[in-house]
Formats: sequence, structure tokens, C-alpha cells
Amino acid sequence: MTNNRQINWLAIRQTAKTQAIILGGMVLFMWLVEGVDALIFNGALDGFGIRPRTLDGLYGILYAPFLHGSFGHLMANTIPLLVLGWFVLLHGTKRFIFVTITVILISGLGTWLIGPPHSVHIGASGLVFGYFGFLLLNSWFERSLASVLWAVLVFFLYGSLMWGVLPQGNGISWQGHLFGFIGGGLAAYLLAKRPSAPPSSDEDDILRIRSEDLW
Repeated sequence: MTNNRQINWLAIRQTAKTQAIILGGMVLFMWLVEGVDALIFNGALDGFGIRPRTLDGLYGILYAPFLHGSFGHLMANTIPLLVLGWFVLLHGTKRFIFVTITVILISGLGTWLIGPPHSVHIGASGLVFGYFGFLLLNSWFERSLASVLWAVLVFFLYGSLMWGVLPQGNGISWQGHLFGFIGGGLAAYLLAKRPSAPPSSDEDDILRIRSEDLW
């Protein structure tokens, strides 16, 4: 019994360490990029964000989540990114990676398609809304008690984010928010563990065979 407890504790520690490395490393990289951009490039790296309907702007789909207009902008995204990202990580590392890639692509492509011309879109808020969308809509697709409880907790903490998918001014990329949410929902649909159909009984098989014989 003691050995089993030790093994379980070691497994939990290893899982937590892996999660911290993945999520913490991603956020740390964002801060390093912003520091380099501010101290060395004087904000010039922000020009590598998503520029709607331009060929070069497509590259920004990959760069935009790691670029921010200021440290304040980055700080505003950091806490919800850590919290919601960790919630997604608790569903499994592979799921987290799949959700992250799906959200980046859908959020970026959607913004590139409908964003206003001559604009540049940057920031990790698309990821924040993607994780938010995944955690909420996963409950709808899985219909399990655990997923519903996750959705209730997430909505209690960050339900006000829903307003961010609506058109608004002040230089906020609501397009990235909207398509990030859609990307999270798509990932939830693709990853949902749906209950399989119950196997047919022997009696059902016999009835089916007899009905086929009649024809």
C-alpha cells in the first residue's frame, strides 16, 4: 500500500512538473519576446502580427500569439492564459497541444479573413478565448458530469469573457476573440468522448438474421 501511494505521488509530481514546464515555458517565452521587442527593437516586432488579406500577413498567424503591444497588454493576458491553459492541461498534455494548435490556426485564419484592412492583430487573447471555448463547449459535446462541472467553474470565473466576442472599438481584436472561441469549440467537438452505441444482444442478432432470411 505504501509503495502504491509513493508511486501515485511521484506520478502526480511528474505530471505537475510537465504541466508547469509546458504552460510556464510558453508564457515565459511571451515575456522574453516582449522584453526583447521593447528593449532592442522598440516595438518593431509587433509589425509581424496578422495583417488581414495580405500574403505576408499569413505568417502572423503563427507569430501573433507571442507578440503584444505592451507589458500591460501581456499582463492582462497572462493570468487568464495560465488559469484556463492549466484547466485544459488537466485534460491531458496531448489534448492541450491539439487545442492550442487548433485555436491558433482558426483564430488566426478567421482574423486574417475578416479583420479590417491595414490593421495588425497581435496578442494571446485568441488563445485565452480558445481555451475558454473549449472548456465550455466540451461539456455540451461530452455530456458528462465532470465536463459540466468544469464548464460551471470556468463560466463562474471568466463568464464575462463572452462579451469579448462582440464587435467593439478601442483597438481590440474582437475577430481574434470570436474565432479563438470557435477554434476552441471545434477542438472540443473533435476530441469529445462520445458514448458508444450499446452492443446488440444475441436475441437482437437472431431476430435480424431471421428477418433477412424472410427476404
